[in-house]
Amino acid sequence: MRAIAISAFGADPELVQVPEPVPLPGELLVRMRAAGYNPVDTKIASGAMKDRMSPRFPLIMGQDGAGVVVAVGAEVSRFRPGDEVYGRFTDPARGLGSYAEYGVVAEDGPVAYMPEGMLPEQAAAVPTATGTARDLVEAARLDAGHTVLIVGATGGVGQAAIQLAALRGAHVIATAGSVDEDLVRDLGAAETVDHTSDRMSGQAGGQGAEGRAGVLVADQVRRVRPEGLDAVLDLVDLAGSTGPMEELLRPGGVICSTVHALDPHALAARGLRGVNVINQVTGQMLAELAGLIEAGRLRVRVVDRVPLEGVPEALPGWVAGHAKGKAVIEIGA
Repeated sequence: MRAIAISAFGADPELVQVPEPVPLPGELLVRMRAAGYNPVDTKIASGAMKDRMSPRFPLIMGQDGAGVVVAVGAEVSRFRPGDEVYGRFTDPARGLGSYAEYGVVAEDGPVAYMPEGMLPEQAAAVPTATGTARDLVEAARLDAGHTVLIVGATGGVGQAAIQLAALRGAHVIATAGSVDEDLVRDLGAAETVDHTSDRMSGQAGGQGAEGRAGVLVADQVRRVRPEGLDAVLDLVDLAGSTGPMEELLRPGGVICSTVHALDPHALAARGLRGVNVINQVTGQMLAELAGLIEAGRLRVRVVDRVPLEGVPEALPGWVAGHAKGKAVIEIGA
């Protein structure tokens, strides 16, 4: 089968031919129709996470995907050939990932039926980004009436977080440049703050551009919400921006980070709660998200699509860019 793989950590991703995987007992073999790109895919390929895994090379890239079950291993009972599914298809120890024509996943693992009426390329964009957003909202314990700032709101995780927070009745303030204000408001943000403006750059002397952006965001929020916030969901950490963000919280408030920038013990000493969120995708989570998607309460915005053979050329742009949505790989019908 065709796949995008690396021959070693740090090697360039290439289109290769590798054997089709065989499902083990309890596993599904899925004909992949689409795979979703996530920044962690290239972090793994670069070797940045090599201490956490013992992969087999060539290592197929990718985790998220969607497709059709074509075979099942022994002892599988919930799924059968012909079922459309989505989830995470990765097993580094066997060299397997989702950027391939076939993938495997355990029946009791991170897999669920594809949301009705959803295209495979949309479903493939859901597991990591939307799952992370769900974990953030859960960790923050958001509820009706809470005011939450989402820093990094225009990416895949941020867009999902806006929607999930708004569904809980929270008042969402989202960071967005002027060109993205309509986008985040359409998703459920009640207010926006512009992290791209240079109005405050002169007041953040000595800091770099990203540091100034963090100070700018905090200043804007403080002016519109002087009473403080209940929660901050920080998806980017603007060069240590968690400091300015923490100052916005009311006593008992919470800041959740996806970039592991927090010291929970130091925050607790100040009467605040800090959570470094690690995404844990499960089949149950995917089924819950599918229900929201089917009900029209959660949308997924795909902004870039490439065929499997186009991935090596597209990856540098995905790594360097700040996509206003998700990038996906179209693999086959």
